[in-house]
Amino acid sequence: MLTEEECGRAAGDILKAESERVPIPQLSVTFPHMEIEDAYRVQDLWAEARIAKGARMIGHKIGLTSRAMQMASKMTEPDYGRILDDALYNDGARIQSDLFLKPRLEVEIAFIMGEDLEGPGVRVYDVLRATEFVQPALEIIDYRTEVPRAIVDTIADNAAFGAIVVGGRTIRPMDADLRWIGATLSKNGTIEESGVSAAVMGHPAAGIAWLVNKLHAVGAKLKRGQIVLGGSFTRPVDIARGDVIHADYGPLGAIGVSFV
Repeated sequence: MLTEEECGRAAGDILKAESERVPIPQLSVTFPHMEIEDAYRVQDLWAEARIAKGARMIGHKIGLTSRAMQMASKMTEPDYGRILDDALYNDGARIQSDLFLKPRLEVEIAFIMGEDLEGPGVRVYDVLRATEFVQPALEIIDYRTEVPRAIVDTIADNAAFGAIVVGGRTIRPMDADLRWIGATLSKNGTIEESGVSAAVMGHPAAGIAWLVNKLHAVGAKLKRGQIVLGGSFTRPVDIARGDVIHADYGPLGAIGVSFV
């Protein structure tokens, strides 16, 4: 376990990498005794520092929702991070590529909460009752540490969150079978990835239920109006300056963004 002073140093390192756009050595190397609980504490301190400088927390993201990614990270469950308001983009945005170190894109569904939701014992149907809308979304993932990374590196680094892009149709959660929302992800006119939302733990709301129960353990909950990214149902696609992205969700519309 790390001391509070060590957690503060680790959070400061992440903030430095974020502002200077230069990756830092892995925290798991700098602090070899770091544990999962320490990594979430580092994330807490990073978020507190960003909020103190004017950012506002508007939701959460969930990562490692696929079994393959969990096995690669030697984890048995997902992880989570925060969404801040200065990392929210809309369909059609021209995004500055130099805001990120090595960005990649994932296809997801965003849940917009219609009421507070608190654990324990939350299940998929509780999530659906508490959700006002769902909407297509892209997550830009980004890492502020060098490779290879341990799971504590990812968690401390706000679960590799870079930004979120929302667009397409906004629907109520009961207006479609959320398990079978499909999408293709194209880069510069070529389809790079495709997937279906059932790949996220069998149902995209299952990750939200997991998150609510995990937040309960640390005295937190989802709040009305917050956005929650439920997890990717495609592999990440590398992006760079000049790339034009189009994510087609069929009946739910599409998202288009470019990187400049």
